[in-house]
Amino acid sequence: MTDLAEASAPTPSSSPSGSGQEPARPGRPVRDGIGALIFFSRWLQAPLYLGLIVAQLIYVWVFMTELWHLAENVIAHPGSIKEADVMLAVLGLIDVVMIANLLIMVIIGGYETFVSRVNVDGHPDQPEWLSHVNANVLKVKLAMAIIGISSIHLLKTFIAVGDIGMAGGGALGSERYTSEGVFWQVVIHSIFILSALALAWIDRMSKPRH
Repeated sequence: MTDLAEASAPTPSSSPSGSGQEPARPGRPVRDGIGALIFFSRWLQAPLYLGLIVAQLIYVWVFMTELWHLAENVIAHPGSIKEADVMLAVLGLIDVVMIANLLIMVIIGGYETFVSRVNVDGHPDQPEWLSHVNANVLKVKLAMAIIGISSIHLLKTFIAVGDIGMAGGGALGSERYTSEGVFWQVVIHSIFILSALALAWIDRMSKPRH
């Protein structure tokens, strides 16, 4: 009787009850021809990211050129160069660097999110944000980078329009600024900030609450 009862008792592996969950199924390969083609089409974005790498090289050339012009002006006119001119030139260099940082985030984050995984786990130079990057995080970081770039341009404008009410004021090199133009720059910058706050709020609301 004991042997019969043990033989008729369901084994843990075949029992439908217990945890109430079905055993995990292994991942199925994409067998549908159209589905496989659509899934493979993500690689069409790879040349776009390679093109952004070329754009990064161009910005490196622009940075070095502007830095050379700044050093050349300081060496050629050490006593007549103005601090405001140096500040504007440095702000231009910072602008180039921030755009380059934006390119890096788009290249690495976009490739990781939409094309294929970047296997750099455990690498000492792995960016901190790459371990938890997704579409929402990438959008927020891009919005913050755009705000930084807009801030640099707005600061350059404020330096140029410090004497906008005076004769010949409101000029930065060959560019001239008006009160209306400065107003709209401030409005656009404020819209960038509100957009970044909205993206961050949407990202936070989309996360499940524990």
